[in-house]
Amino acid sequence: MNKIERIKCVKAMEYLARQINDEEVFEEWLVDGVADGDIDAGELDVKSGDEELLDYYIEDEHFADLMDTFTHVIARARKSGGLYCDGIVSK
Repeated sequence: MNKIERIKCVKAMEYLARQINDEEVFEEWLVDGVADGDIDAGELDVKSGDEELLDYYIEDEHFADLMDTFTHVIARARKSGGLYCDGIVSK
């Protein structure tokens, strides 16, 4: 297992999920994705302590479930508002 790669992926999914432009779709991420507060808003760098803090998310089965949830909410987001970042909405 490459823990650094998984941590990067978890943080990237969390960051992109928070750009979802439909609150109902984003709510699914809040329920089944990364818990509020586990990753600082906008934090993409791997920091000291991340391995312990994010250990649950990078374990094989949970990591696979998280990626499944992410792809599901992103697919739903594409149909219902897309992403919103820095004042721009996806087409």
